[in-house]
Amino acid sequence: MLLPKPGEIRKPTKTISGITPIAVMLPPRKCDHGSCVYCPNLNVPQSYTPKSPVVMRASKVNYDAFKQVKARLEAFKAMNHPRDKIELIIMGGTFLQYDKKFQYKFVKACYDALNNKISKTLVDAQKLNESSKHRCVALCIETRPDECVQFINRMKKWGATRVELGVQIVDDKIYKKVKRGHTVEDVVDATKALKNAGFKIGYHIMPGLLGSNMEKDLVLFKKLFSDSKFKPDQLKIYPCQVMPCSELERMYWKKQYNPYTKEQISKLLIKMLKIIPRYCRVMRIMREIPPEYIVAGTIKIDLRKDVEAELRKKDSKLGEIRYREIGFAMRDKREVKTSLKLEVTKYKASDGDEYFLEIVNEDDILFGLLRLRISKSGAIIREIHVYGQALKLGEVGKLGQHTGLGKWLMQEVEKIVKRNKIKKLSVISGVGVREYYRNLGYRLQGTYMVKNIKV
Repeated sequence: MLLPKPGEIRKPTKTISGITPIAVMLPPRKCDHGSCVYCPNLNVPQSYTPKSPVVMRASKVNYDAFKQVKARLEAFKAMNHPRDKIELIIMGGTFLQYDKKFQYKFVKACYDALNNKISKTLVDAQKLNESSKHRCVALCIETRPDECVQFINRMKKWGATRVELGVQIVDDKIYKKVKRGHTVEDVVDATKALKNAGFKIGYHIMPGLLGSNMEKDLVLFKKLFSDSKFKPDQLKIYPCQVMPCSELERMYWKKQYNPYTKEQISKLLIKMLKIIPRYCRVMRIMREIPPEYIVAGTIKIDLRKDVEAELRKKDSKLGEIRYREIGFAMRDKREVKTSLKLEVTKYKASDGDEYFLEIVNEDDILFGLLRLRISKSGAIIREIHVYGQALKLGEVGKLGQHTGLGKWLMQEVEKIVKRNKIKKLSVISGVGVREYYRNLGYRLQGTYMVKNIKV
């Protein structure tokens, strides 16, 4: 890799949303329920391939969590990216089905690597990380809807702030056809429990599954946002592809299944993106699967780029978060007006009231957001995020990060809580952000940062 020039950030899109993501891959392990029909069996972490970039990096160090994190920190350093605000993403299957001791050891190793020091306990490592050079500002766990609710307290102890659920589709008949091993009710229960605990929730959605069609996919996709039992904060949209050593491959060769074509997927994605509300962010479209591991289905990994280019060409006004972020507007050299306003969207979800606060300009370019949930469990901030190219801690910002937008959002959300006559506001905080909240008058109580509100 060529070294960047002074001041240049190589591959700036990696940190253009304000944080530096580090994916840590789990060692191979079969899912307890067996294999879904579309899942390959390639002696690597479930649903991945030997040549998936994150698998290749992990396998080189025998899936050692400490070594994976250290290697990614060095890679980001070589590309001249800031490494102060890290989001850890634990990938590779259902982490919550691994042995409990292994789980804690794996999470602690991630913190130890960020701290560049081996601590005696996870709590010690987290305490150290509050003021570390590389702070864990968010921690994401990927899991199944049926392997989630009973482990919420455990995830909170790890410092987790986000959970990605393998939902795929909300249809029990299709779940049976693809041997998914859980129900729609599991999705509903997990979504509600996670939101009440303050987690940000992402769904993995898979159009083109066995037993579905484009019309059904669109109807069920609309249901994600029309039915208050769902309403995820984020999505990853992974159209179904036929992969080797899967049951779906055998069905494909027997002409019992055909994946969508590139043209079909593009049409469907355009319709889906137009449905997505302001409060939801599409994290990724298409999985990063090497072409040689795709038996049938589109091999175009960057299909999102083509779809969004088409939408911008038609001047489509999408609400989806990533489409509106300040960082991407700056990357594309679009004019960015700096007169800002705060907007609040209130909606019902999982038997609670969600308040989505966002700071935007007159062209609806998004600078920052905050998610507040008020339910029987109380008032809790599930996310606060200021967008733009990630900056080092203490570095003065010009647009987006480090310009006081976070404090503005926090002041406004406290007003909402006060109007609702709620006396305590909690925040599900990444370990590395605790100091930020302390400076705003919050204190650590259990695993949350809390503040008493004068009503």
